[in-house]
Order: sequence, then structure tokens, then C-alpha cells
Amino acid sequence: MPVNDTLDAFVSHGHFELAPTSAGPLDGLSFALKDLFHVAGVPTAAGSPAWLASHPVTSETAPVVDRLRGAGARLVGKTHTDEMAWSLNGENHHYGTPINPAARERIPGGSSSGSAAATAGGLVDFAIGSDTGGSVRLPASYCGLIGLRPTHGRIPIDGAVPLAPSYDTVGWFARDGETFAKVGAVLLGGVQSMPAPRLLLARDLFEAAGPQVTAALAPALARITALYGAAEEVDVAHGALPHWRNAFRILQSADAWAAHADWVRTAQPDFGPGVKERFAAAATLDPTDVAEARALRDEVRARIDALLGGDGILLLPTAPGIAPLRGTPLADLEAFRARAIELLCLSGHAGTPQISLPLATLDGCPLGLSAMAPRGKDEMLLALARALG
Repeated sequence: MPVNDTLDAFVSHGHFELAPTSAGPLDGLSFALKDLFHVAGVPTAAGSPAWLASHPVTSETAPVVDRLRGAGARLVGKTHTDEMAWSLNGENHHYGTPINPAARERIPGGSSSGSAAATAGGLVDFAIGSDTGGSVRLPASYCGLIGLRPTHGRIPIDGAVPLAPSYDTVGWFARDGETFAKVGAVLLGGVQSMPAPRLLLARDLFEAAGPQVTAALAPALARITALYGAAEEVDVAHGALPHWRNAFRILQSADAWAAHADWVRTAQPDFGPGVKERFAAAATLDPTDVAEARALRDEVRARIDALLGGDGILLLPTAPGIAPLRGTPLADLEAFRARAIELLCLSGHAGTPQISLPLATLDGCPLGLSAMAPRGKDEMLLALARALG
């Protein structure tokens, strides 16, 4: 049966159903797919009417879809994404804004906006998104969901429209830890045994998020330390967060322009606000700035590796606040986005897995607490989600 889409979560060309291809651990579960991933015979718009109009319907299906259907899950359609996945808001200039079921007057977050809305609203049991600069973790925080950015490259992202391949990952949402971990075991290829975690608290990142966020997350931190022991306070960036954010901006832009320059020049798409300016800036990047940003990324990666070792879990705020109100002026959204990227870019630079957990509220709205694990130790985060319910 087609999903009764009461949340504007699904794209108009994405109402279809594909049954499981075999039985497995996801029997009886339904899922939605961000309209960045290909399904044979179904158009992919990537949030852009120009992309939809200039690309034929694909005969390809993304491996992540085959893997989930092979484990017993049923695909029930494709969901909205921000234009070319290059935003964190969920407000698509061309297609509108899905409803955030946890805070209906506020944005759902992007770019995996429809997947987050569909999961939070109970239209599906779980949903697939992508995370380049926070596009699973931030909507998870805004909508009161569990959402994970896995180790970069661990889950194949073949069969998807790229944004910035050196950062792009497949991620997913669920409402409860048990379902989330079941999906993770399928996507990650089985759950490996992991060491007991050594907790670290990112003192400077909590300071960057501000006192209200820090106070709201305090009970969640207490729950985790009650399970795993006291956390060691550490400074992660030593005052360099603005520089780390700028390096992410440059490298994401360089990747996006390398992936799409030919199409942009040929199709001349009418990009919406924000996305238009980002592509224009990407076209004029200085190669020296790109090289310096790559060097800084290597430094960040080494810094995070040294902190985490083989058993560290770093606790940090997912976002600097709750979801902004729908219709917030673009300048205000851009300022908030910059603050959010300072928190979100660390795992992108380092290639590490990061989970956002729906453990707090602020002013009656969801607020996520994040945990980051060493590369390849995604299962430590699945275990944490399951332990916290």
C-alpha cells in the first residue's frame, strides 16, 4: 500500500513500493530512501528540477537498497532532499519543506529532510539519508531521531548523486536503538565485538555550543557516564574551530565543483538561494587555498586519531541549538549553519563515525547528543544506542 504522506516527506515521483528480495533480520520493517540514491526505473532528482530534466531514468540501483531488501526490508518510496544535497536546512526552494513531526513550526533539517520527517512521523520504520557535512546528524537532532554518519567509505555510496566524495557517506535514521542497531548490522556487514569505551568529553565544543545547550545535555551525559564511567574532559580544537570550518567549506566546494562543473556549465540550473551562491563560489576557488585546506584536514585527522586511540568515544553536542523556525531569514540561517558546521565538520575531516542520540530537549524541542568513535569502530556507537534504548 502507498504511504499516506501527511508530512510532505516523499517526492512526487517517489511513490512506489519494492518488496524484500529475501527474508532476513529486517523482516517486517519498511524504509524510505533519500532521492539522491538511484533505483532502477525510478527518476532521481537530487532535489533539483534541472537535474531531473537533464538526466535519464536510471537502470541502476544503489547497493545499499539491494542490501536492505536482501535482509527483509521493504522500500516504500523516495524522500525529499535539499537541492543537490548542499544545505543543512531542509527547505528546498523548488519543492518545499517537509514537516518536522517533533516541532511542526520548525524546519526538519537537511539535506536528508524527507527521510528524517518520514521516520520521525512513523511513516516508515527507518530511512536512508546521506551525510556530507551533517545531513543525517543535524536532522536527527532536530527531529528527535537516532542518526549516524558511518566511517567514511565503510558503506558503499555507489549509485548515488555525489556532492563531495571525500566527505560523502551513507547514513540512516531510526526512532529506537534496537531497530537502529539491526539496520546497522546489515549495512556494516555484521556487528563485530568492540572494546569497552573510554569516554572523552569535548569541553571546547560544549563551550562553542553555548550554556543553554550544555545545560540541556547535562542529564544525557549523566546517563552515559552512569553506564560507562566518568569522562575525561579534553580540548579538541584549541581555538581552531573557525579554521576547521573554513577548510571544510573549501574542500566540500572543491569536490562539488569537480563533480558537477560540466553539468552546471551545460544545464545552467536555476539554483535556489544559498545553493546558488555556494556553486558560484566553488567555481572561483584558489588552488592554493584548496591545498592548504587539505593539509589542515590531515592535521585534524591526526589530532582526532590521537584523542580517540582505539577505544575512545568522544561526547559532543550535535548542534548549537534546536531547529530554527520555518521561514527564518536566510542570513540568520547561514549564521546558524556556520556555527553548526564547526561542530559537525570534525568527523568529516577525520573520517570517523558519529552518532546523534535523541537524549535531550530545549524549549520543548529535540536536541541531540553526539558520540564519535575511531574509524572502523562504528559498532561501538551501535552498542551505545542500544544500551540507551
